[in-house]
Amino acid sequence: MNTTLTPKNERLSQEPWMNQPATGPRFMMWVDGVGGYLVCLSESVRIGQAVRESRVELPLVGDVSRHHATILRQGDGYSLEPFAGVAICGNTVVGRRHLSDGDVLELGRSTRIRFRQPHPLSASARLEWASHHRCQPAADGVLLMASSCILGPATGNHVVCRTWENDVVLVRQGQTLTCHSNQPFEVDGVACEGRAPVTLDSRIQGQDFCISLERFD
Repeated sequence: MNTTLTPKNERLSQEPWMNQPATGPRFMMWVDGVGGYLVCLSESVRIGQAVRESRVELPLVGDVSRHHATILRQGDGYSLEPFAGVAICGNTVVGRRHLSDGDVLELGRSTRIRFRQPHPLSASARLEWASHHRCQPAADGVLLMASSCILGPATGNHVVCRTWENDVVLVRQGQTLTCHSNQPFEVDGVACEGRAPVTLDSRIQGQDFCISLERFD
């Protein structure tokens, strides 16, 4: 990841993360030809049933409790705290448990989620569906974003985009988000080189990629 490049065009205004009193900040990220991802920014991500009264960051359409478990990010690592029946790789969890790359979380009788922390230089993680269940809003996966999210052709990236030639990196610093790329790209139609700030409504497009961000209220 190259963070020393300077932008060709710099925006004067940068938007803070949206405030969500009931849940931590989230947004949707749509990657053309790959899929859609629910991105959670909080260090604490609550998992529970997708019902109207739900106050969880990850609402699941499945047979789970309203607040079934919480995933916590502490430094570069993650742990899971159960509030209802949870097993990891077949072993029942009692009390807080450290998560390792590849762990399969079993929530209730049938909901299974695979935890991945694929990139050695990033604390961000990815949740994959290991059963037929999905979240609300519907997404192909869930990203637990720390300071960066790496998209590109490498199998160790947070989002694997096999047809891309190079990586694209979203970097989070405080209340701002920037896009970094070694190839020219556009943000909302404005030409950029190296890096450029983006908002939660931005469309980022390069020669072989297109990423759209969408506020999630």
